[in-house]
Amino acid sequence: MTEAYIGFVEKYLPSPFVIALLLTLITFIFALFFTGKEASIVNNGIDILGFWQQGLWELLAFTMQMVLILLLGHTLALTAAFSKFINLLADSAKNTAQAAAMVSFFAILLSFFNWGLCVIFGAILSRKLAERFSQKGRIINYGLIGAAGYSGMMTWHGGFSGSAPLKVAEANHFLVDKIGSISIDETIFSTMNVAVSVVIIIAIPLVLLLIGQKLPGKNIKLQASSETSSEEKSTDKEAEDKVWIAKLLGIIMLVSAILYGFRQYHQGANIIDLNFINLLLFALSISLHKNLRAFLHAVDDAIKGVSGIIIQFPLYAGIMGIMKYSGLVVVISDTFVSISTVQTFPIFTFISAAVVNFFVPSGGGQWAVQGPIIAEAATNLNIAIPKVVMALSYGDQLSNMLQPFWALPLLGLTGLKAKDIIPYTSVLFILGLVVYGSVLIIF
Repeated sequence: MTEAYIGFVEKYLPSPFVIALLLTLITFIFALFFTGKEASIVNNGIDILGFWQQGLWELLAFTMQMVLILLLGHTLALTAAFSKFINLLADSAKNTAQAAAMVSFFAILLSFFNWGLCVIFGAILSRKLAERFSQKGRIINYGLIGAAGYSGMMTWHGGFSGSAPLKVAEANHFLVDKIGSISIDETIFSTMNVAVSVVIIIAIPLVLLLIGQKLPGKNIKLQASSETSSEEKSTDKEAEDKVWIAKLLGIIMLVSAILYGFRQYHQGANIIDLNFINLLLFALSISLHKNLRAFLHAVDDAIKGVSGIIIQFPLYAGIMGIMKYSGLVVVISDTFVSISTVQTFPIFTFISAAVVNFFVPSGGGQWAVQGPIIAEAATNLNIAIPKVVMALSYGDQLSNMLQPFWALPLLGLTGLKAKDIIPYTSVLFILGLVVYGSVLIIF
């Protein structure tokens, strides 16, 4: 990696909002010319606008979940207890290279348990580490650290929150009549997935360590987002009287989160979903702040970072609407299927999933629209369904390294821009392309 490449990306890469607008335009044009051939181009264009509007509001609940996971995660980071824990980790890194390796290791490790935890912890650890370097006047490559915090989104779909593996494991999933119920022993715990997970959790920190050793950093001015600024505002008698209320409310919410997890478990669902994470973050944030007033001040400090999610998620929902209702995603998938053989089908599934993820950046949504196509093709070609499920999962997660959609929470919390992290995540994309592609060929 050269400084010229980094400079080129920083100069010419559009903002995430502009990228979302460009992807909307590209999706519209592709749908206009490759779908709805029985209608005139004008009528097809009107229909596509309707599909865009139909999809525009379909992610409102999900948008709110993501707003809360960023807001509450940041609020938790402003508590004294969490700051001390994160600072212990941050102080263990002596330079950019060590910091990047450490952050990526924890981000990837958490991604195997849950992608939501991975996103928020990676963002908080990146921010806190940069703050500590700033306080000590030490140089750091903040963009590389942010990329390390985001690296877990290249591994999450092969873990316990992977949408496609978990969906096909359900007893009554929508494709059960065609492929049956597939245990996670054949997908998440398969020899192939375990092998690639071990390789990737070693390779990514190592690559970032090497990059950090070769690239210069710089002194940054980053104001610490500590608990002090929030709690110093709450010293009056009224706030002190509310200490017990905050603790009681936090305990009630924590018990409620645990009961929710047990209910999910008994229903055969994934225990750690977004609702569980948000309830847990909410309970811990209220409990660990000094009182309710301190908690609300922390919320005021944290809310500034959620604007990107609020305004951009509807745009991607609109893109998903066009892809889904116009049939464009079927056209893309069918194109790859038509040129596939028994040997190449897993690779083409992997590539097509990576392409579709740029326009449908949701693992569950992608399986819903692509799953029936690849399942039918795999059945006709007599290819093992678990392997193509994981091929789709690998493709979906890989192109996150070039698609800034899931980086929005990290960018909001760290204050970084997409152009700060893409030069490094693009290197991880190439690494993943080689690793995942090789594993699909070998196994």
